[in-house]
Amino acid sequence: MAWLNYHHLLYFWTVAREGGVVRASRVLNLTQPAISAQLRTLERALGEKLLEKRGRNLVLTETGQLVYQYAEEIFSTGRELQEVLAGRAGGRVMRFVVGVTDALPKLMAYRLLEPALRLENPAVRLILREDDPERLFAALATHALDLVLTDAPLPPTVRIRAYSHQLGECGVTLLAAPDLARRYRRHFPRSLDGAPFLMPAAGSTLRRSLEQWFDEQGIRPSVVAEIDDSAVLKVFGQAGAGVFATPSAVEAEVKKQYTVHVVGRITAIRERFYAISAERRIRHPAVLAVANAARSQLFTA
Repeated sequence: MAWLNYHHLLYFWTVAREGGVVRASRVLNLTQPAISAQLRTLERALGEKLLEKRGRNLVLTETGQLVYQYAEEIFSTGRELQEVLAGRAGGRVMRFVVGVTDALPKLMAYRLLEPALRLENPAVRLILREDDPERLFAALATHALDLVLTDAPLPPTVRIRAYSHQLGECGVTLLAAPDLARRYRRHFPRSLDGAPFLMPAAGSTLRRSLEQWFDEQGIRPSVVAEIDDSAVLKVFGQAGAGVFATPSAVEAEVKKQYTVHVVGRITAIRERFYAISAERRIRHPAVLAVANAARSQLFTA
């Protein structure tokens, strides 16, 4: 197996970051022909084109984007090492790379991860990536991630060596702008029949649970929007577009942040949250902090 030339990788990373060979030559204090030659050597070593011309600009190919992501990780870790050795980081810093599935509410992700940020020995530098579950599980399998946070256990169809750790569960709270909340709070849940409703993404666990619950209750809300991003959904709710659902564990934070009021609570719907890791028995200190705080503080009701 051929060794990767990290000098060549550095030149490529600088060109991609600076947006071209001209700017990179100033940063690296090298001539443009020298940098171009090193880039060609790297492409030959990898057997793939990394950059291509579009008009007057150099743009990353699909492979180039992948290589740039790895280069960013490599040189970010190098900078971190220099900081620690120089004493500027105040001690050892541990990188904690977490994937968050796109269906997981943003406030819930913060509440789950916040205990890791309070660790001091070692301190944690959190690197957060949001994506669809399949890509996150693939990254976990290659150890590019330490943890995946999601609202469902690892599906049996996913063929990777990983384990689901349930962090806790809670009910669902329906919220709305003050005027809507007053209108639909009376006679809840029958009042929701025909009420404007903001639905989460199709295929999400919460969406399926809500649709099942509405069917069981014989209620047909008027779905005015289906919104993938949980933060955007709450902004629409704040503006009075409709009633929306959120995990009861973060009810207080959502009410405060978005100035919305409670329409009603559904204890029959259970939102469950999981940490997916490559460890059967959790040993990673940041993952332990997340799991212990979730079970002892966040999901106590």
